[in-house]
Amino acid sequence: MEKTATLNLRVNPSTKKAAEDVLSRLGIPMSTAIDMYLKQITLTGGIPFKVVLPQAPDAINADLMTTAEIHTKLQEGFDDIEAGRVQDAKSAFAAFRESHK
Repeated sequence: MEKTATLNLRVNPSTKKAAEDVLSRLGIPMSTAIDMYLKQITLTGGIPFKVVLPQAPDAINADLMTTAEIHTKLQEGFDDIEAGRVQDAKSAFAAFRESHK
């Protein structure tokens, strides 16, 4: 089918770049990916994936904790800092990425 319709849209530049990087590795041009997305909308009759708020595990979901439980978690964090059980963010994220390849 000939592609003759044009979409003009604004997106977050860093999101666009990240998506382009992934699509490049997959060998899929951005226009093809958008076309695939629109086709899936028509085939499924809606957004082709769940659109939900992320769910935090109950153990760290402050909305499910009492004030005392929140204070306990905070105190545990302060205790870790005082005991030197800390890691800078760069190292923590690097270790996370390495363990989740």
